[in-house]
Amino acid sequence: MNEGIAAASRRPAPRLSLAVAATALFMAGSALAADCGQSGDGFADWLGRFKQQAADAGVAWPVIDSALGDVAYDDEVIAHDRRQHGFGQNFADFAAKRVTANRVKKGRALLIRYAEAFDAIERRYGVPGPVLVAIWGLESEFGAGAGDVPTFTALATLAYDCRRPERFRGELVAALKIVQRGDLEPAQMRGAWAGELGQTQFLPSTYLKYAVAAAGFGAADLIDNSEDALASTANFLRAKGWKRGEGWHEGEPNYAALLEWNAAPVYAKTIAYFADRLAGAEESEGEH
Repeated sequence: MNEGIAAASRRPAPRLSLAVAATALFMAGSALAADCGQSGDGFADWLGRFKQQAADAGVAWPVIDSALGDVAYDDEVIAHDRRQHGFGQNFADFAAKRVTANRVKKGRALLIRYAEAFDAIERRYGVPGPVLVAIWGLESEFGAGAGDVPTFTALATLAYDCRRPERFRGELVAALKIVQRGDLEPAQMRGAWAGELGQTQFLPSTYLKYAVAAAGFGAADLIDNSEDALASTANFLRAKGWKRGEGWHEGEPNYAALLEWNAAPVYAKTIAYFADRLAGAEESEGEH
């Protein structure tokens, strides 16, 4: 889940705890910590071993070869990972930079443009349009800033890096399984530097579990299909306890679901505030 073109660099990598069950086959033991590096040295050898581990986890070799055949270590991904910042700000400063008059204006226009889709999504999942549009705007500037980093390059680099390999190896397997399931081709999978995909920035394990096609059939496409991305976001929130018709501010029933979206309270509060602005419940646009 990404705000602007590089939101993941401003907040903790979201929902990384959603490990794919199959990755347990190769994540146990102390060997994991030793099988990593602080630079590109040794990456090619590690990737060769990882390919076999992915196959052991149930990924077909043609999928592995198509997705990982030309992957290389990316120093820029590591640079982004090392300079994450932004969540120590107070709410007023954090929200003021992100809930701007222009974003509110765009968001309200999108609520009108996709009114029929939002009505259908709310009927199905119970999540209202302003909340979804707030997330959409914060994560990717309504799809315009979803990122252009090759997903397999980003995930393989972070899976080899010694800082958090166990998290990203699970995400790398999940990304391979997205291809194996037929949702996306490897070349389509471009997004944020930490491997998030689509207009509301799902990590691959989240994509596997919660991606849905808004039409109700076929493969979901969270990259190029806005309605799929929004429906999938609502599906995630419902699964995390969203209660139809209830409030979303701190102390209200749905605030916990926003924290599941992003565990940083300042971010969850900003989603709630942005949703209020979109719904016309807060001050006029000219005040930001």
